[in-house]
Amino acid sequence: MNEKVLSIIDADYQEWIVSLKKRYRESQLKAAIKVNTELIMFYWLLGRDIAMMRPEEKWGCGFYNALSKDLRESLPDAKGFSVRNLQRMRQFYELFPTLQNSPQAVAQIVSIPWGHICLIMSNAGKDQKKALFYANQTVLNNWSRSMLLNFIKSDLYGRQGKAITNFEGNMPKEGSDLAQQITKDPYDFNFLTIEKGYSEKTLKDALIENIQRFLFELGTGFAFMGREYRLNIGDKEEFIDLLFYNTRVHAYVVIEVKVDEFEPRDIGQVGTYSVAVDHLLKTDRDEKTIGLLICKDKNEVLARYALELSSQPLGISSYELSNLIPEKYQSELPSIEEIENELNKK
Repeated sequence: MNEKVLSIIDADYQEWIVSLKKRYRESQLKAAIKVNTELIMFYWLLGRDIAMMRPEEKWGCGFYNALSKDLRESLPDAKGFSVRNLQRMRQFYELFPTLQNSPQAVAQIVSIPWGHICLIMSNAGKDQKKALFYANQTVLNNWSRSMLLNFIKSDLYGRQGKAITNFEGNMPKEGSDLAQQITKDPYDFNFLTIEKGYSEKTLKDALIENIQRFLFELGTGFAFMGREYRLNIGDKEEFIDLLFYNTRVHAYVVIEVKVDEFEPRDIGQVGTYSVAVDHLLKTDRDEKTIGLLICKDKNEVLARYALELSSQPLGISSYELSNLIPEKYQSELPSIEEIENELNKK
């Protein structure tokens, strides 16, 4: 005879069950991380052994085929011993020959999956600094392999922290370095598809419609506060294009987007809005508001000259946007309203 299952509704008991579930999930995660760490270090050590043996000199070009066959026969339940993967293990060691003696590098590298590491190596070649950059960004942002691939393709390494700014001198040293790192130049807007001859409003509409992709492009720590954010300044209303807050630098970030080449007058606008945010929104817990101007193009010398005039931390970047629909094709596409009207007729 089956006994009736007791249903315990005691609050302390239910809270205990929730804590047990959380503890179990955490232990699963720790176990997975440990398994991954051990596997990555095994691959590194095997790569070291291969490199140290100089197999091509001893056994010729057939070495990897022989090693792959012997390992798969000796370890039939194990995976990862293909010829290509064995070659990657050697590349892994040669890219990070002092990995065991570098706790920081170990923490960055061994905590990400082998597939991510292979993707990073295929792009970084022998550039250890570049490989560590992508490994660190993967850990920091918890990137999937597809997200990592997207940022590699858009050359995040070459764009990160490259905006022209006046942060140095207008912010404390540590803060200015961190603020510089949250900038990019150029910003990659190729996730947008809009028509040629687009207006500033069209560009901003498209960015908001793709706000998640835009936040990914902006990077870690950005929280969206609003578009056309209203500021009551005296008896006037002013509207910021895009207002964000960055949790890494603990500061508001005013972003103004321009579809034309940079003009010095643009600095006055973004600088004024940044100062206004300092007065109206900033608290004692926040750092000085950062202003960022993103233009279609810029004269770098003119941009640097313009920034010297301001004591507010400001930056100037450009953007890339190549997925443009010819205007004649765009005009032939039905609008959302037209599609809805046709559906309602059925």
